[in-house]
Amino acid sequence: MSRIGKLPIKIPANVNVTNDDSTLVVKGQFGTLEQPIPKILGVEQIDGNLIVSLKDETRTNRSLHGLYRTLINNMVIGVSEQFSLTLILQGVGYRANVQGTTLVLNLGFSHPVNINVPETILVEVVQNTTINIKACDKEQLGLFAAEIRSWRPPEPYKGKGILYSGEQILRKAGKSGKK
Repeated sequence: MSRIGKLPIKIPANVNVTNDDSTLVVKGQFGTLEQPIPKILGVEQIDGNLIVSLKDETRTNRSLHGLYRTLINNMVIGVSEQFSLTLILQGVGYRANVQGTTLVLNLGFSHPVNINVPETILVEVVQNTTINIKACDKEQLGLFAAEIRSWRPPEPYKGKGILYSGEQILRKAGKSGKK
């Protein structure tokens, strides 16, 4: 039995969970998320907790047990609290702003970079160089942040680029001069 899979998931008061045969739907104040559940797993709600149970004990089923328990836990946390990420633009002249549903980045290219923001994601720009991203779906949040970061990943010589908050860039020495 998976150690993570057997842990119960506490359901907050403002979250509603419904379970069909193959789909789990979680509704909260920040949105609604759906997750298809394999037939080898059973999800039951007991005393304000969700318990993910395994019907057949094999190696791959045990790994799916822990995976789906974590996915369901992330759904519950997302619709009740929301996930957030902070990106920092580090470099001379790097700026960001939001125009409607488009994130406009000036990253030293000859043209501004326009990225369409999905409707389930909230983007806020603070002081032109800090981008706060919030969403209830952790997977979509990470994919969108990675898409933004892919335009200017941090480079190891000067440390310029788009960094996650709290990220440390290992710096290289560069060229050593003549001696």
